Amino acid sequence: MPKAFFATCPKGLEYLLVDELKSLGAGEVREALAGVHFSGGLETGYRACLWSRLASRVLMPIAEFPADDGDALYHGALGVDWSEHFGADDTFAVDAVGSTKGITHTQFAALRVKDAVVDQFRERVGERPSVDTERPSVRINLVLRKGQAILGIDLAGTPLHQRGYRLGKGLAPLKENLAAGMLLRAGWPAVYAAGGGLVDPMCGSGTLLIEAALMAADIAPGLRRDYFGFLGWRGHDAPLWKTLHDEAQSRARAGAQALRPVFFGFDRDAGVLREAVHNAQHAQMSGFIHLGRQTLEHLHRPQEATTPGLVICNPPYGERMGADAGLRDLYRLLGAKLKSEFPGWHASVITSDDDLAHAIGLRAEKKYKLYNGALECVFLNFEIAAADAPKPEPKPLSAGAQMVKNRIEKNHRHLRKIAAREGVECWRVYDADLPEYAAAIDIYREHPRDGGAPLDWLHVQEYAAPASVDENLARTRLRELVRAAGEALDVPRERIALKQRRRGKGGEKYGNLDHRGEFIEVGEGGLRFLVNLWDYLDTGLFLDHRPLRARVRKLARDKRFLNLFCYTGSVSVYAAHGGAAETTSVDLSQTYLEWATRNLALNGFADGSGRGSRHKLVRSDAAGFLQNHSAMYDLIFVDPPTFSNSKSAADFDVQRDHARLLQLCGERLLPGGAILFSNNFRRFKLDEAALGGFDIRDIGASTIPFDFERDKRIHQAWELRKK
Repeated sequence: MPKAFFATCPKGLEYLLVDELKSLGAGEVREALAGVHFSGGLETGYRACLWSRLASRVLMPIAEFPADDGDALYHGALGVDWSEHFGADDTFAVDAVGSTKGITHTQFAALRVKDAVVDQFRERVGERPSVDTERPSVRINLVLRKGQAILGIDLAGTPLHQRGYRLGKGLAPLKENLAAGMLLRAGWPAVYAAGGGLVDPMCGSGTLLIEAALMAADIAPGLRRDYFGFLGWRGHDAPLWKTLHDEAQSRARAGAQALRPVFFGFDRDAGVLREAVHNAQHAQMSGFIHLGRQTLEHLHRPQEATTPGLVICNPPYGERMGADAGLRDLYRLLGAKLKSEFPGWHASVITSDDDLAHAIGLRAEKKYKLYNGALECVFLNFEIAAADAPKPEPKPLSAGAQMVKNRIEKNHRHLRKIAAREGVECWRVYDADLPEYAAAIDIYREHPRDGGAPLDWLHVQEYAAPASVDENLARTRLRELVRAAGEALDVPRERIALKQRRRGKGGEKYGNLDHRGEFIEVGEGGLRFLVNLWDYLDTGLFLDHRPLRARVRKLARDKRFLNLFCYTGSVSVYAAHGGAAETTSVDLSQTYLEWATRNLALNGFADGSGRGSRHKLVRSDAAGFLQNHSAMYDLIFVDPPTFSNSKSAADFDVQRDHARLLQLCGERLLPGGAILFSNNFRRFKLDEAALGGFDIRDIGASTIPFDFERDKRIHQAWELRKK
């Protein structure tokens, strides 16, 4: 026989919740104020707890009776057989809402129900259950309305918006179910299905981003909760719940594997941004969400977002953040940025102030009334007009620029044939061939995860100019080189990333790098990797290491593989693909370990979060790991930096410290095992005398790829085996 249920939700989301519950198989669905009635079997109630993104609680009524005063309420509650729901050795709590003519205080009402429960148990078994207001075995819900009392079991136990991932919160956080409602009102599922991404320029603790990612990945919002109100209830059907939970786990795994990393969040507050990072990690979405510290003035469309998407945000408004005369300017700036940076996109904004909404300067296509807690708000949907202004004709190239363009075209014609033959999609096309144009240019072919056509990107890294070259002349030549490369390779300027050197105190160094948090997906050796062309000196994939990675894959079958200084884990991915029995990737940088996690997941390999995982990730310095862990390995890959200093570990100098490091590797090497050692310090000399316990073979020449043949000193490499 179907049971009756009532799901509560924030006001304004009732109609969305009706549709959601119908999609979950609920029957007799009808909206009410701040909630929805529905019916179904226990499975329907469980599905609502597990899958509803909008509900706050799922209540299952068990009794209804007149309750004009406290005594009537007590006797009505006493008439319920509470032993059907929990025992004297369990815990319980009573929540009360509403009022009747004779009962106006919810605490008094909850106390009368509690007394009835306790008295019944004492009379029947001589013992009483204890009260636990945090996580009781059973939470009783009482609703008082129009002289009636409705008692029910709260199947959720705690509010369903508490997904289990949010530890901290910003100054004015959105509840997770309100964020989900905003995303649905904004049409996010359709935007994502069409290939679009999501940008939150004032992301706070990241709730909108995380909810959007969970929604896109088909991950049940209740999947990672470790507590529900029905788990301690005597009517709980554990096998049924396990079946539903296992189904959700399976859908989550499939969804996460297919999820595109198209979620971009920015905030000017470093502290709240750290909370967003932690929340994304706990939601297991950090590999798909790009977060960066940035003010609204610097907002731009992510270059990865080639398909129009959704900009959505919860900007400050007076009642929520405290009155601020500067808020109108903030909203004007938001509108200007939407128009200039996101033509053709959708945008959605929530605010409680009509004047602030007007300051955006865009006409809303739709408006919805929502409630952020008790605060009435308006939710605005915009369609941003696409820009179609004609582009001006470019000036002719200078003689020098034409010369370097010709050289790039010549290199490309020659090298692309080799690249195509070897299946290489990321390679160096120019390396200061003309000394006046001193830079390296690498091609990265992106494979959009929406299945779109591949896109070529260029990464241009300037070399230090001689002191005799005027700085202004060097800048002019670099601009010419960038334009010439774009024309020669038919790559627009927005797909060219430039790393530019600046002269200053202490000599030349690279200027301030971007902090975009943007990644593109590229292919190599039948695998996929994420590269970042803007934020770091290196992109995440050392192109000159292609043959080394291929060597690791060839050697890795059934081996226990250790990757020290693992960087973004590309070598570990190759080892896993080559059939390694297990991989362990060690790095001191949490940023690089998260990047490595994403690369492993992108290729279908489990991340390193579990102890039993075949592919582990360890945050440690290399020497410390080797000294503090006793595991043994068949194959160890060591590619240290030339120099490293960190607050978390002793300074490392590859020339000074490599012998000791390799000796420690030897202590962790199984019989018949091998160490592959590489570094890019051009003046490096291997200390063979200190490594007398090894048979050493120089493999450097065989590990230089075709596109680096002009610079055979790009790296050195050796294979070491114990004598």
